[in-house]
Amino acid sequence: MSLSNDQKRYLEEWMDFLKIPSVSADSAFDQEVANAAEWVKNALYKVGCANTEIIPTKGHPIVYGEQYLDPKLPTVLVYGHYDVQPPDPLELWDSPPFEPVIKNTSIHPDGAVFARGACDDKGQLFMHIKAFEIMKKEGLLGCNIKFMIEGEEEVGSDHLEEFVKNNKTKLECDVILISDTGMISKEQPSISTGLRGLSYMEVTVTGPNRDLHSGLYGGAVSNPINVLCEMITKLRDDQKRVTIPGFYDRIDELSKTEREEMAKAPFDLAEFKESIGINEVSGEAGYSNEERRTIRPTLDVNGIWGGYIGEGAKTVIPSKAHAKISMRLVPDQDWNEISELFTKHFQSLAPEGVTVEIETHHGGYAYVTPTDNLAYKAAHQAYLDTFGIAPIPSRGGGSIPIVPMFENELGVKSILMGFGLDSDAIHSPNEHYGLYNFFKGIETIPKFYEHYIRLQKETA
Repeated sequence: MSLSNDQKRYLEEWMDFLKIPSVSADSAFDQEVANAAEWVKNALYKVGCANTEIIPTKGHPIVYGEQYLDPKLPTVLVYGHYDVQPPDPLELWDSPPFEPVIKNTSIHPDGAVFARGACDDKGQLFMHIKAFEIMKKEGLLGCNIKFMIEGEEEVGSDHLEEFVKNNKTKLECDVILISDTGMISKEQPSISTGLRGLSYMEVTVTGPNRDLHSGLYGGAVSNPINVLCEMITKLRDDQKRVTIPGFYDRIDELSKTEREEMAKAPFDLAEFKESIGINEVSGEAGYSNEERRTIRPTLDVNGIWGGYIGEGAKTVIPSKAHAKISMRLVPDQDWNEISELFTKHFQSLAPEGVTVEIETHHGGYAYVTPTDNLAYKAAHQAYLDTFGIAPIPSRGGGSIPIVPMFENELGVKSILMGFGLDSDAIHSPNEHYGLYNFFKGIETIPKFYEHYIRLQKETA
């Protein structure tokens, strides 16, 4: 890919951003998270964002910036996050996660930047900063723009709701623009019209008061790891349906017509399996692979540990066993209710001889955005302008719990203009983001503003 001087500068700045290990989940990185907030503030200031500030919260700070031209003009609030997922397991990275490098791949022959946060969300957030720089430099700012960039998205945005509730006037806007999702492919753009909700739990099963010699005690006491595995197995049936009573009661099922429309999106099952190195897919009976990962609820074990896991052998029955379990939810499932249902059901699965502790970490509601409002139409036309093909509306399988909260507190819709790909390995070793996608995002975002302002004027 031949880059202009400005593009080379954008790339260098982006890679500097990626070098900051802003891991919000680990307190050992608190100073680096603060450094990333300062970096974002300075980046906004350098591109001409008139008012920028770092606002403390009870957790990691929020970076706010605005370019307010005229109260009569529409206002767009850009949301993103500067924190990243932990890079573990480090040994599975081909290059250090916070030493960004450019590599060519089959999907990205023009190159992709490999680093933690490359796509989620530093790369996609930085596109908006550069798009703002271009619009300001070329005199294309035709509306008010506000930025709200947080540092806790990867740990549940625990303090964002309080900030939003306390700053409704400051955050007043007509629409929220977010790039923290993906699209179908480089050739076929899409706009996310739905997100799944989330309930994230941690469970601990405790047996004896200490680790025991498995020869002296084996067969006579409950092994917490064995018990935990048995309990987890009972959480789904042989049809891969969640067995928690009441789990499916509130689900708003999609019609046959809606499912048929979703099925029109291009999808290659063989390519999907090859991309993640499996020979067969698995999931809830009666639904396609794409439906299982977008419009159906799930239950997955995200981590499990206990006993001895060091080198060599140590014959013990552990005192405790632990697991982290997440449930992706769909419209009309209340994550607080689901968390309570999980807790009650999981407790009921425990046999005599062990005790169970359950902690709810965080959660959020599912979200569906309409396709008939002005902002969606503007995004649709923007993708059409730059990609030369109309984007397909698609449901996403991930969760951004703050999106429904924004609508509830600020009374406005969010538009999810993602440019990442499923193959970008977000949350995994070797996360990356294609240069084509990065620069295409910077090209497309100003088009959104152009069409949004035009449609606002046409309907005024």
